Amino acid sequence: MDTVTEANMAIAIALQGGLGFLHCNNSIEQQAEMVRAVKHYENGFIPEPKVLGPTNTVADLDQLKVSGVPITEDGHPTGKLVGLVTSRDVDFVEDRSVTLSTIMVPLEQLVVGTYPISLEKANQTLKEAKKGTLPIVDASGHLVSLMTRLDLLKHRDYPNAVRDPETHKLLVGAAVSLNEQAKPRIDALVAAGADVIALDARQGDNRLQIELVKYIKQTHSSVEVVGGNVVTMKQLKNLLDAGVDGVRVGMGVGSVSTSQVVKAVGRAQLSAIYNTALLAKDYGVPVIADGGIGSPGAAIKALSLGASVVMMGSSLAGTAEAPGDYFFQDGMRLKHYYGSGSHEYYRHGVAVHAAAAASHVAVGVSGAVVDQGSVHKYLPYIQQSIRHGFQDLGMRSIPQLHTALYKGELRFERRTVSAQKEGGVHDLFTYSKQLYA
Repeated sequence: MDTVTEANMAIAIALQGGLGFLHCNNSIEQQAEMVRAVKHYENGFIPEPKVLGPTNTVADLDQLKVSGVPITEDGHPTGKLVGLVTSRDVDFVEDRSVTLSTIMVPLEQLVVGTYPISLEKANQTLKEAKKGTLPIVDASGHLVSLMTRLDLLKHRDYPNAVRDPETHKLLVGAAVSLNEQAKPRIDALVAAGADVIALDARQGDNRLQIELVKYIKQTHSSVEVVGGNVVTMKQLKNLLDAGVDGVRVGMGVGSVSTSQVVKAVGRAQLSAIYNTALLAKDYGVPVIADGGIGSPGAAIKALSLGASVVMMGSSLAGTAEAPGDYFFQDGMRLKHYYGSGSHEYYRHGVAVHAAAAASHVAVGVSGAVVDQGSVHKYLPYIQQSIRHGFQDLGMRSIPQLHTALYKGELRFERRTVSAQKEGGVHDLFTYSKQLYA
C-alpha cells in the first residue's frame, strides 16, 4: 500500500528482521528506484563503488554526495588504487576546482584489505584501523570493492536484519498489479535488485496471475514469487501447481476493506488460513496471513492455525517511517491511511490506473490511523510479544507450533462473553495503557 511501504519503511522493516513490499501505485521507474534505494542503504562489500580519478576536482566530488571516494589511476571502478578522498579532506577547501590528486590521502598512507577477504576479517581490520573506509584491492593493486564504517555500525546495531548472504544487502520485496504493465515492471524490479515479487490481486486464482507466475519462474528463476490472494483450497491449488513460493491468504478482512460488504464475497480469516495451510504444507509452501493482524495476539492466532508469516498494513501505517505527514484531529496525532481498493488509492495512482479508473468500483475506504511512533520500537514490541506468547504455549518455533496443530496437541476453545471480559482489563476505576517505552 502506498500509505504503508516505500523505501524508508522497507529499510526499517528489513533492519528489524522482516520483509517490506514496495507498493506499485506509481510508475515502473519510481518503484524500481525505491528498490535501488533499499539495496544501496546497507552493503557488506560495495562491489562497484563510486570512484574518481586524480584529475577530477572537488566540485566533481560534491556531485557524488558520498563521504569517501577511492581514487584510481583511470577513474574506473576496477582501476589501480592510488588514493582516497573523504569529506574531512575537502570540507574547508574553498576553491572547488582543485584537483583531487593534490588533497587525496596517497595509497602508502591507507589501510587496505587484500582480496579475497571475508566480511568478518574486513570488519575486524576496519575496527582495528579506526578508519571510516576500507578499500579492498587485488594482488596487483586494482580496486575490487569498498567497505565503510557506517555499514559496520549498521551490522552491529541491527543484528537481526535480513540480508542477502552473498552481497550482504538488505532484502526487499515489490508488489506488481495484474495489468498490461506487469511483465515490463517485473523485469525492471528484478534488474533493480528485488528479491521477491508479490502479485497483487484480491482474487489470485486467475489466468493472468498463473501466467505471470510461470513467466517469473522461467525468466527470473532466482526471484521468489508470492501469489494470492486466496481463501479456499481450490484457489490455492492452481497457484501451487503454477509454482508460487508463497501465498497470501485473506479476502475482505483488512481494516480498510469493504469487499465483503460490496460484493458479499470473502471468508473468515482464521478459517481461510487453516484450510489453505492444510494444502500448502503438502507442497512445502508458506501461507501469509494478509489482513486482520492488528495486534500481537492476532498474529499468534494466525500462526497457530497454520500461517508461517503475517502481513501488516494499518498497524504500520501510523509509524514515522510510513509515507505521508502527521496531522492533528481532536487532539490526536494521525496519519492518512486508505485501502488499495478505494477511490483515494486510484486518485493517487491515476497514471497507472487510467484505463480502469472510469469503471472502478470502490471496495475500500480512506481514513486515518493513530501515531505508533517508530518502527524501530513498534516491531521489537510485536516480536517480543509473539515470543512471550510462544513461551506460554510451550513452543520454540513456528514449525513446532504447526506440528502440534496437525497432531491435535494444539487446541482452540470458544470463549463466552464472561470469559472474554475476564481475559481483558476489568474491575478498575481507571487505568493507562502504554505498549512500549
